[in-house]
Amino acid sequence: MMLKGVILIGGPQKGTRFRPLSLELPKPLFPVAGYPMVYHHIEACSRVPDLKEILLIGFYQPSESLTRFIQETSQQFKLPIRYLQEYTSLGTAGGLYHFRDQILSGSPDSFFVFNADVYCDFPLNEMLEFHQSLSSNTRFTMLATQATRQQSVNFGCLVEDKKTHEVRHYVEKPQTFVSTTINCGTYLLSNDVFKYIAEVFQKQQDELFNGSMDTLTYNRDTIRLEQDVLAPLAGTGKLYAYTTTRFWSQIKSAGSAIYANRHCLELYHKYHPERLSKNGEGKPKIIGDVFIHPSAIVDSTATLGPNVTVGVGVCVGPGVRVRESILLAGSKLEDHCCILHSIVGWNSTVGAWSRVEGTPCDPNPNAPFTKIEGDTLFKNDGRLNPSITILGRNVTVPAEIIILNSIVLPYKEITFSVKNQILL
Repeated sequence: MMLKGVILIGGPQKGTRFRPLSLELPKPLFPVAGYPMVYHHIEACSRVPDLKEILLIGFYQPSESLTRFIQETSQQFKLPIRYLQEYTSLGTAGGLYHFRDQILSGSPDSFFVFNADVYCDFPLNEMLEFHQSLSSNTRFTMLATQATRQQSVNFGCLVEDKKTHEVRHYVEKPQTFVSTTINCGTYLLSNDVFKYIAEVFQKQQDELFNGSMDTLTYNRDTIRLEQDVLAPLAGTGKLYAYTTTRFWSQIKSAGSAIYANRHCLELYHKYHPERLSKNGEGKPKIIGDVFIHPSAIVDSTATLGPNVTVGVGVCVGPGVRVRESILLAGSKLEDHCCILHSIVGWNSTVGAWSRVEGTPCDPNPNAPFTKIEGDTLFKNDGRLNPSITILGRNVTVPAEIIILNSIVLPYKEITFSVKNQILL
């Protein structure tokens, strides 16, 4: 058997909810638990014995950071990894169809498809075993999980036959409640999927030439995997769901990056315990799961954790307290400052005795009482309501300043304490 992995990384027009962090580098390269977001997808693929190649599809311009990442990751996992650039945004199925020859080269039996902005403990081998147990050769499997009733309308919802796990009905972001079972944005597809994508493509071309398509508001080359391809297959005996009970989250906003960081650090116990920092003589106090890059300098009197990632070249001074946060490369925390539920941007500085704090939020569809509204930017009455605090690149916070529930864009020097603001 031969398999491939395809990761859909989108492009620069995507990830607007991730700003200002996505202003600095492609969102898929944003570090979660010390490694780029898409690195964790590739690492999960490397644990599938029959997976022979990984393709990244998107419409980012090839950059030095993306090229270097692909080269280094390919060498590390000893897997061919290629980036295929779309000429424009083609949608989740349009990109697959445009590069179908590259995907089908080598005659893979099936291929995994991932949205780059989802993160979970990918059960790929279990999903493959389920996929192979299906009787038909024309079969498509989507990864699913359970959400709360309130959360479910924010995702693709599916209704499945509990005995056969066939998807009987699928709706993307329904207006009313459909089901608490939601699509995780991870698929295992047989090669026959291109036949169904081709039918959608031909239908759109016919509508274009017949004048029935609004070309001003719709890109004729865009094909959506979920709405245009999978939804019509529901109830035909070809689409199935493999439901996971492991954690899952979308990484749409910075708040969800903090949540994914927490669970990725937890996963290191299972796969890479050597990546987690330990307590010891001359070392900072570690509480829970903490990742510290070897190049970072952390004072022995600092206290980190739980769920903290310290990036490349970060400097943490004496008496500093960091909890549930990500410190990006080159940032500096001066004496006795406090960082809680926040992301400190590249080369930013937090002065002595200052406090940078956000409000805890859990965009976790697996938790019974979380509400996705906690991660939105505005309350129902229109008042600003950022969740975690984000400092963009090269932000300077002077001594004895409080930054609470705010977003600070790059290259700002704060001169006063702020709360519930976006500083442009």
